[in-house]
Amino acid sequence: MEEIKYQGKFIKVTEESIEGTVWERVYLNDGVMVYPLTADHKIYMIKEKRPHEDQSIRFKFVTGLMDPDDQDPLITANREMQEEIGFRAERLQVLMQRKSSGTINNRFYQIIAQDLVPSKIPNPDGEDSIVSIQAYSIEEILGFLDSGELDWSMGALGVIRIQKMLANGTLS
Repeated sequence: MEEIKYQGKFIKVTEESIEGTVWERVYLNDGVMVYPLTADHKIYMIKEKRPHEDQSIRFKFVTGLMDPDDQDPLITANREMQEEIGFRAERLQVLMQRKSSGTINNRFYQIIAQDLVPSKIPNPDGEDSIVSIQAYSIEEILGFLDSGELDWSMGALGVIRIQKMLANGTLS
């Protein structure tokens, strides 16, 4: 039987003995990464204060964790955009999703957001946590990856997939 060792706001840690071995599991809230696309296919990104991370200012896509009460990634995507960049989207679609199970457990959704409309709600991390908001072309973002200003990650894979979708006409 799985036994909870720690339960926080975003993380739960458990142990379970299976066939004589104690297995540790970490459960993270499910999360989203959002690609808010402008009409000219630029993607909004932010610089955000993260004093608890190795780099206190992080250059990133719009991201966030789902509330345990609301596990809809599209609702979460709109909420995160409203908090971080002051927009919501009229059109949302899941680009990719990843499910991790075993030691680390959660789902992570990458979402394309289009037809952006100004709509700001308070940021629970504080309004001063967002240092800058700017829309960049895909070419500029690929340059950030090449220069090391932006890490190669799931976010980079999403940008490459969006680039291919725009090129082959499956994303307008």
